[in-house]
Amino acid sequence: MLTGAGVGRGAGIGPVVRVSPAPVAPTDERAPADREATAARATAAFDDVAAALRAQADGAEGAAVAVLQATAQMAQDRALRTKVLARIADGEPPVAALDAVVKTFVDMFTAAGGMLLERVTDLRSVRDRVAAHLLGVPVPGVPQLTGPAVVVAEDLAPADTAALDLRHVVAIVTEQGGTTSHTAIIAGQRSIPCVVRVTGALDLEPGTVVAVDAASGTVEVDPGPEVAEAFAERARLAAQLAEDTSAGATADGVPVGLLANIGTAADAERAAGTAVEGVGLFRTEVLFLERTTAPTREEQAAVYAEVLRSLGGRKVVVRTLDAGADKPLAFATQPDEENPALGVRGYRLVRTAPELLETQLAALADAQRETGIEPWVMAPMISTPDEARDFATSARAHGLTTVGVMVEVPAAALRAEAILAEVDFVSMGTNDLAQYVMASDRLRGELSDLISMWQPAVLDLVAATARAGQQAGKPAGVCGESAGDPVMAVVLVGLGVTSLSMSSGSVPAVRFAVSRHTQEQARAVAAAALGARSATDARAAAVAALAPEVAALLGA
Repeated sequence: MLTGAGVGRGAGIGPVVRVSPAPVAPTDERAPADREATAARATAAFDDVAAALRAQADGAEGAAVAVLQATAQMAQDRALRTKVLARIADGEPPVAALDAVVKTFVDMFTAAGGMLLERVTDLRSVRDRVAAHLLGVPVPGVPQLTGPAVVVAEDLAPADTAALDLRHVVAIVTEQGGTTSHTAIIAGQRSIPCVVRVTGALDLEPGTVVAVDAASGTVEVDPGPEVAEAFAERARLAAQLAEDTSAGATADGVPVGLLANIGTAADAERAAGTAVEGVGLFRTEVLFLERTTAPTREEQAAVYAEVLRSLGGRKVVVRTLDAGADKPLAFATQPDEENPALGVRGYRLVRTAPELLETQLAALADAQRETGIEPWVMAPMISTPDEARDFATSARAHGLTTVGVMVEVPAAALRAEAILAEVDFVSMGTNDLAQYVMASDRLRGELSDLISMWQPAVLDLVAATARAGQQAGKPAGVCGESAGDPVMAVVLVGLGVTSLSMSSGSVPAVRFAVSRHTQEQARAVAAAALGARSATDARAAAVAALAPEVAALLGA
């Protein structure tokens, strides 16, 4: 039995399929005889990789679109290309030049830490693809699948995850990675059982049958028939839960909004066909990635109007541009930030490119007028009440009347009462909040215990924010990945959170868990978690306090 960190609650059994290894620079790679021709070949390799990634993005869905676009943008990065071509011009062999430059950037990203560290996997993916073109060998990644398969890799690149054939992928297992990485988020959105940080995963021989359980974070080698029976029963119960399309509420009738996270108009259309009460997070940065100039007001308005129409009047919460750090923009990102995760990102872009926000707010107002449907709008990375006031003033000046902000910076949680005096609602982004509270990089496997949403210190700030919402009589929701965990959902409701936004596939189990607890019972579950000394103890205490039928059904 191998163990790691699970993503979602899915499970599956199948034979191991190993990801093809990255091409290695030949030890006898020669200096280019024709440096200009070699430089042209390297440029063409970068162009081909970028074009292939863009083509993948065009055929992808959901979060995969943004990831593939961002990776394509990295393949087009001027600094990366320029440095490689300069080394080739100096007579260095092409793959050796590529490796040296990529290593420099990897070291830089690793030293910067934070969300920039998450781009290391993307950068290495670009390196591997370009190297394959230069060497004339197959592009590394997942081989063509012809039957059920558990994909095993050291660290699956987001571009590879996005391209997986869902007809055959039973589960994903990686030896590295993190539960909030791009790969993990895509796997969760596509309902692929995934376990990361699995020591010994690469020792699994191809063809070995394994049982992957994301709920418990385990990978069992050569499972017995009883495991398959247990997984089948869980699948049956999950299908049964999905038949309940009632509005989210506690057992004593306290409403809890159950919403979906989306990134594109296509996501909105799919979410509209499920039992969700609307959208709690529309990640609009997908519109901006992989562009050399910002989308126009007209382009944005058309997409926003399409999303509003798709949901047919249901609530839609639009997050304004959340760029910077791990989501750089060619036309806005600061090139010389030493620590982008703590720099000009999210709402802070008004300091350097105020026209981006003004155009976006105008486009949202246009969509509102065109459809007659009012969107909720919120800004990311708000740190102070003054920032909240300034954003609200700008949004309302455009005719947008329901205005809120994200709480993902500890300062915002600590001053939530003052911030709520300026806006109509708040929504907590628990991934970033946990990262900033615990001062821990999201992909550092050795720090995975610190980055957990179950850390009592993180729960303390969620509780403080929810309490401020109750006192102000204003909504305080959660739109981080933690909202899709049924056990955590009960805790969040007990803390006073009014809505939960997640991947639409997570909604049935969350609806069931919340509906089996009165608000008072949920408060007791939350109190048990808050009283713990560690993240592990907090979750165990919450599970012990759950209603028995919920714990049994969820396998918690």
